[in-house]
Amino acid sequence: MAGSISMEAAGLTLPFLILTFLTIAAASSTNQIQILNAERRIDLSSHIVKVFLTLKVENAGITPASEIFLAFPPAQADHLALVKAQAAIGKKKKKSYVHLDANPTELPDAPNGTKSFSISLLNPLSSGETATLEVLYILTHSLEPFPAEISQSESQLVYFRDSALILSPYHVKQQTTFLKTPSTKVESFTRVEPTKLAGRELKYGPYEDHPPYSFSPVIVHLENNSPFAVVEELLREVEISHWGNLQITEHYKLVHAGARHKGVFSRVEYQSRPSFSGTSSFKHLLASLPPRVHSVYYRDDIGNISSSHLRSDYRKSELEIEPRYPLFGGWKATFVIGYGLPLEDFLFESPDGKRYLNFSFGCPLAETVVDKLTIKVVLPEGSKDPSAVVPFPVKQRLETKYSYLDVVGRTVLVLENKNVVPEHITPFQVICTSLEHQCVTALVSQF
Repeated sequence: MAGSISMEAAGLTLPFLILTFLTIAAASSTNQIQILNAERRIDLSSHIVKVFLTLKVENAGITPASEIFLAFPPAQADHLALVKAQAAIGKKKKKSYVHLDANPTELPDAPNGTKSFSISLLNPLSSGETATLEVLYILTHSLEPFPAEISQSESQLVYFRDSALILSPYHVKQQTTFLKTPSTKVESFTRVEPTKLAGRELKYGPYEDHPPYSFSPVIVHLENNSPFAVVEELLREVEISHWGNLQITEHYKLVHAGARHKGVFSRVEYQSRPSFSGTSSFKHLLASLPPRVHSVYYRDDIGNISSSHLRSDYRKSELEIEPRYPLFGGWKATFVIGYGLPLEDFLFESPDGKRYLNFSFGCPLAETVVDKLTIKVVLPEGSKDPSAVVPFPVKQRLETKYSYLDVVGRTVLVLENKNVVPEHITPFQVICTSLEHQCVTALVSQF
């Protein structure tokens, strides 16, 4: 009986010891790093908040450190769209930057609700060494309209909430935060001395010697009349034709996510006083399309919309579209954009002889947030086992589509992502590994 009890105790103790060891290891890795200087610049000029963070870190411990941790408060965790990191190498004119991987992680000593990221260094940071990291992270839906409703002639005011101190798992020796505002109209802001407002810049700091996870909440009430263009749902269908064409069809559900419009809408006032009436509304959007685009159309449930302008050359194409009516806060519009592209511009061959499709991820509309993005790549009939290479995590699944004279149907690779911003616009590749039909090989034989 005693032996049985001791064995059970040993079985319970081993996982506990492993967990304790991992906790101590993570805690020691955060304790040996300190931030000598931190500079944060927050750009509030649009509804997409961009934060540029520069960190000079030092390994004050005795063991090499291979990663640096970032922390985000609970209020920002659900609005975090993207985190990018790079290391600065060299000085002044000879300075260059190297991309660093940033991945979500968990820190045992982090406050509840804190979201953490791990930045992997190219080379471990030895004892006494320093390194300079530059981080870009983007927040969506982080500007709260206040008042929540405005009339046609009123400007849009918003709240922005953050901390005067940078939330960090490390001791920060010195730090400064700068907020860039869209205009000089700042209604109010929380003071955490030293604080200074000059023109379109609000400065917090410098602050010195703050322990890990220090936090000092601030609220800034400011004017922001930029278009709060949010695509609630975007479906992009990329269909590969057997005849050398790439047909793109994009279904948009667009909303103005700013302060809701109250009262009546006067088109006469809107057109006669454009600088004072509806300053936070928007009546046109710009879509960046690939070069050599053709057969472009723009329509909604009623029919074709003629209020669009296409500018195209060998380098790029731009489509300026106008909804049937200007969009005020809370107003919505649904429409479809379609166009064709020559397949030869997007079909490539890898060194091992496999063909792959190279296309762009994200939303073509400038300065928009996409709450839910779905990209469907419709492959030629007979293609099997497709997969996509995307530089960030996305959901992937397969489905089948039947069109025209298809017999077995076309394989469709579906990519899904949420909280998509313009910085997500980046190439991705679609490859098929089937022995019978490598991706797009079937259609190449048609030429």
